[in-house]
Amino acid sequence: MSLFICSKCGYGSGSWMGKCPDCGEWNTLVAAQNQEKKKKSSLKFEVTKLSAIKPLAKGRKKTGTFEFDRVLGGGFIEGEVILLTGEPGVGKSTLLLQSLVNLRTLYVSGEEAAEQIKERAERLKVDLENFSFSQTTEIESIIEGLDQLKSKIDVLVIDSIQTVYSNSIDSSSGSISQLKETVSRLISHAKKNKLIIIIVGHITKEGEIAGPKALEHLVDCVISFEGEKISHHRLLRATKNRFGPTDEIGIFEMKQQGLVEVNDPLVFLEDKGEIAVGKAIVGINEGKRPLFFEIQTLASPTFLANPRRVVRGLDYNKVLLLLAVIRKYLGIPLDRFDIYVNVIGGVTVKTPASDLGLVASVISSFKNTPLPKNSLFVGEVGLLGEVRKTYFEDKIISEAKRLGFKNIYSSNNTKDIKLLKTLLTK
Repeated sequence: MSLFICSKCGYGSGSWMGKCPDCGEWNTLVAAQNQEKKKKSSLKFEVTKLSAIKPLAKGRKKTGTFEFDRVLGGGFIEGEVILLTGEPGVGKSTLLLQSLVNLRTLYVSGEEAAEQIKERAERLKVDLENFSFSQTTEIESIIEGLDQLKSKIDVLVIDSIQTVYSNSIDSSSGSISQLKETVSRLISHAKKNKLIIIIVGHITKEGEIAGPKALEHLVDCVISFEGEKISHHRLLRATKNRFGPTDEIGIFEMKQQGLVEVNDPLVFLEDKGEIAVGKAIVGINEGKRPLFFEIQTLASPTFLANPRRVVRGLDYNKVLLLLAVIRKYLGIPLDRFDIYVNVIGGVTVKTPASDLGLVASVISSFKNTPLPKNSLFVGEVGLLGEVRKTYFEDKIISEAKRLGFKNIYSSNNTKDIKLLKTLLTK
């Protein structure tokens, strides 16, 4: 029986079809080569007691960039494979050049020439003494070259995985079958030789990792580099980390000389004391650090049958949920208003600690009255209108008092969102 395999997604079919039913691509099903009877494997099945296994070398290899090391959990682990993702142009290559300057690094790029990378490094004033470069994108040649280098490098960078291919697979680079094959070979080599590998993967227009979304379960750590290209702030997050935390974030600021580390918790606030209609400052905790963000809301009368809801920087569905809670328990007719919500700084806030601040900013915009000066909001809002205590709330409040916030509203003094109405009468 013949077997036809899709060169894009790997779908298998017993008969040829013009259109792949799985990925929807045309003319991608090709006949697989006839396979002889499978021979017995020459590999022996080996079992080893875990107690006899030597542990990994103690300590981590630090990059020297504190914000990067913070997200990793203190640095790299031997044999760790990291998937670095982000939208094109966000600064992934710049981050790697600046962070790996103290480690012996082999940079494999299928997108840029050596001259282009060197020109960027010189503009950033990065010392290239520890960097080597290769434009080879065939995985067999890469593995063979790594075997020759052996202990001469500490880190291998693949930029990007969509350009790497295997000559044993009859499909174009970037296809699912190519991605799985190349990454599995890289992981096998990393574990065997205790080599640190950083794989760069692009983000699609839909906000997902292009192609290798299925690769997240293969690697040890998945790091996303976020930030609007029109904004100068960048956030580094770990969505998966087998050897460290996933709640830490690294903050960078893009300047003329490259990425600069940021430690100021008020970096996203231009003036915390200035009052304005629809403006609320929220305190959240990312890992071990309290941060403060500004939420702005505009409630404008609408003439549409279905009012608009535009959200930027917060979860869209969570905003709709909170608007429903406000409508029910505060009696505000939001169905007659267009609602626009924005988190200043071009960043995304994912913690529920921002719920109370969003509710306060909506009320402020609807009443056309600013919130009290130097006010801060910390708390999660439930479906019953209650305000719940959030993760590390006491630490956030303590830091807020140190920074000069006078009016702090949290689960300690605001048990129900109905109490927020009193803020606008003071």
